[in-house]
Amino acid sequence: MEDVVIKRALLSVSDKAGLVELGHALAARHVELVSTGGTAKTLRDAGLQVKDISELTGFPEMMDGRVKTLHPKVHGALLAVRDNPEHAAAMKMHDIGAIDLVVVNLYPFAQTVMKGASRDEIIENIDIGGPSMVRSAAKNHAYVTIVTDPADYDNLIAELEESDGKTSYDFRRKCAAKAYSATAAYDSMISQWFAFADQQQLFPDMLAVNGNRIDELRYGENPHQRAALYVPVGPHGSGIAQAEQVQGKELSYNNYNDADAALELVSEFRDGPPTVVIVKHANPCGVATGETLIDAYRAALECDSVSAFGGIVAVNRPLDGATAEAITEIFTEVVAAPSADDAAKAVFAKKKNLRLLLTGNLPDPKRGGLAIKPITGGLLVQSRDNGHVADSDFKVVTKRAPTAQELADCRFAWTVAKHVKSNAIVYARDGATAGIGAGQMNRRDSARIAAIKAKEAAETYGWASPRTVGSAVASDAFFPFADGLLAAVEAGATAVIQPGGSMRDDEVIAAADEAGLAMVFTGMRHFRH
Repeated sequence: MEDVVIKRALLSVSDKAGLVELGHALAARHVELVSTGGTAKTLRDAGLQVKDISELTGFPEMMDGRVKTLHPKVHGALLAVRDNPEHAAAMKMHDIGAIDLVVVNLYPFAQTVMKGASRDEIIENIDIGGPSMVRSAAKNHAYVTIVTDPADYDNLIAELEESDGKTSYDFRRKCAAKAYSATAAYDSMISQWFAFADQQQLFPDMLAVNGNRIDELRYGENPHQRAALYVPVGPHGSGIAQAEQVQGKELSYNNYNDADAALELVSEFRDGPPTVVIVKHANPCGVATGETLIDAYRAALECDSVSAFGGIVAVNRPLDGATAEAITEIFTEVVAAPSADDAAKAVFAKKKNLRLLLTGNLPDPKRGGLAIKPITGGLLVQSRDNGHVADSDFKVVTKRAPTAQELADCRFAWTVAKHVKSNAIVYARDGATAGIGAGQMNRRDSARIAAIKAKEAAETYGWASPRTVGSAVASDAFFPFADGLLAAVEAGATAVIQPGGSMRDDEVIAAADEAGLAMVFTGMRHFRH
């Protein structure tokens, strides 16, 4: 394919950033500028000569601007195959002049939705002519250059400078690919708005998923896998993907995954006391609250200091220097916090490989949204687990009711268990995890593993007994047999919180009563696979 000389350009943009500079660069190469509405006015105000689209088509803009570029003299100029004799003859017969360059970005649909506009205003910000021109130009990229992103104006200007006013086929092909991605994402946003916001459909007949690539990562979960980070196009909340990386090495796939797990859990305590979460391989290995962050960190670390090595730390308060010093006493991969003071940043700066992520606000744990999991040949889609139970929802099922402290420990353990891989068992005492058993094939083994970790911690720190003694234990799902509960009794737990609902609930309750335990049912399960 040959280079194409840019002789005529059609510009119609909502985002005026960089427009005037581009207009001057094109005019300097004697490119005829054709434009619409506000774009034409901006260019004229900058002293540039511009032909209105109505001069080109012979028809005025009408219907409040809904119809202005949907015309054969526009789309014929974009779609004509220049070296096809029949196309050339049609252009000559109907006085259609070729358009060599199209610069278009679309109505601000997402921004209109985000500002809480009325339905009528949202509908008016669905662009019709813009996507049509983009698609026509992109299809005919053998002859037409299409630019949809102001960030690419400099690339276009450089291309024209290097090629004496021409664009190469390779450049046009790349622009076409990006253009179709832009219209696909735009239509996807509209589709999602109609489905979720306008029609209140949780699971629409056609699920449109889109995203902008933020970064290509070094590798995926394993070195032989490739990976990239994408963020949704259009309205979305903040999270690990939007965090500011203050320092440290490039984040890996596993770093993002683990940091997200830590942030999700610490966000459960965003309105609570200072809280620290330590995560390893997407599972919490220590969680604690305290009077200060450093108190909370030390209590969280004591739960499982072995697993914490090389882990991820997330906090729900601005980081201070003392806490930063404590965190850097062992090897830590990532630290996530709403913010950090200068003292904390100075401490972390001494650890050049440690990644410090500042998230600003913490996400709302009760927010809605969809969780998507690929499976062979398809996608599994579900609403995210934002379920919460209040103390008033707890049902005491044993002869003995929990004390106020036991109830507080139950609540804490239950919150953590929601974020532990199933089968999940969490022991907690005095606002700190005492032992965590994750991802086992049966609940009894999870209870035993958590107790073993608690014994190891007691030996490490010289405690008289493990923290599981006098603790509350949470199970993410019901105990199908009494054996899991009896393992918790052996570990010294005095209170239990679980969903209930097993065919053998009576057997489990009887075992709890015999051991003198207090047990509450939540009626809600929190499997996490």
